[in-house]
Amino acid sequence: MREKIIHKSTELFLNIGFKSVTMDDIANEMGISKKTIYVHFPNKTKLVEAVTFNLFDTICDGIDSICDNSANPIEELYAIKMFVMKHLKNEKSSPQYQLQKYYPQIHSVLKFKQFEKMHQSVKDSLQQGVDTGVFRSSIDVDFISRMYFTGMTGIKEVMFFPPEKYQMEYLMESYLEYHLRAIVSNKGMTILNNFIKNQS
Repeated sequence: MREKIIHKSTELFLNIGFKSVTMDDIANEMGISKKTIYVHFPNKTKLVEAVTFNLFDTICDGIDSICDNSANPIEELYAIKMFVMKHLKNEKSSPQYQLQKYYPQIHSVLKFKQFEKMHQSVKDSLQQGVDTGVFRSSIDVDFISRMYFTGMTGIKEVMFFPPEKYQMEYLMESYLEYHLRAIVSNKGMTILNNFIKNQS
């Protein structure tokens, strides 16, 4: 039952928002009593925490799988973008923003976990790109990895990129291209241009 509650709550939180969804909404959607939810989660904050970290683990597992099977680091980044977008439902309700505003402690822990995971993953990917000649050999792998994380979290700041003006799909796509064009070698530029052309 705990897993079912997490699954349904994830769906509701991502589509409607952490703040807007009540425990009553979740109980009604599942056709169970609110008491049943409280058996597994003493309060809404604990449920939000469980949903947040469960989703994080799911996304991490998917990213690991993509990294193990990708043809090159350029296609890998685009595949990760598509996978994350699918899981976050295009962030219709700005869950990241709501988490930051209404559950700052959970958001803070999540951001640290995201950085730990992404920093190492991106570093490995960048190094593979350098080793295979797709990225320039002169890039500072550690610095670029940190910049990539800063940019990816920065585009989610609604103060800078209001959702009514910028769709998350557009922001991620544009940032990815911006990031890659800054670090690719001539060989990588050919792969990137061909990949973008085939995507459109």
